[in-house]
Amino acid sequence: MSKTIFFNRKGLNIDISFRCALECVRCQRTTRFKSKGKKVPGEDMPLKDFEKVAKHFKQINFCGQYSDPVYHPQFIEILKMCHQYDVRATIHNASSTKSKDWYIEAFKANVNVRWVFGIDGLPEKSCLYRVNQDGVKLFNIMLESKKHLNLIPVWQIIPFSFNENDIDKCKKIADDNKILLKIVQSSRWIDDHDPLMPKSVLYKMKRQKRVE
Repeated sequence: MSKTIFFNRKGLNIDISFRCALECVRCQRTTRFKSKGKKVPGEDMPLKDFEKVAKHFKQINFCGQYSDPVYHPQFIEILKMCHQYDVRATIHNASSTKSKDWYIEAFKANVNVRWVFGIDGLPEKSCLYRVNQDGVKLFNIMLESKKHLNLIPVWQIIPFSFNENDIDKCKKIADDNKILLKIVQSSRWIDDHDPLMPKSVLYKMKRQKRVE
């Protein structure tokens, strides 16, 4: 019985590239590679290989561990392919270097995608963790997406010491703009005294042991 349920689900989380413009402080790109002067490994998934994935899996979560999916050079074609094969797709995006025109083209390529924007707290403060992010620009892109998508965008916030006291304000901003807010607790702390770790028990998660 459980085997049948598993195969009916056909869901997948996938990293389709190795590219990202951000240098998030606790991201593995930074801690395992960039900070040690190493090149981030990987390659862009060929479109023909992604087509095989799209034909098999009915739910695909584009949430990169080493990349932001928007940097795949054929990402708009990938969105169109998800529409072609009736794939329920979720896009996790935090980097902000793409132009507004590019985003509008991406939104129109598949209007049935759920976009999740990683902006940690008030947009002007998000870059304190997501180094190189223009949080204000990305927030405005998130609002723009409402004009083109059939699904309401999600504003994702990771609580840190610098933003935990702003989360109630963020909730009001989300309500005022009729967007969804998602709080995702992190466990990527150096130790129990990590200066980025939130102090409130509402947002603090047990530290995850690192695997190098």
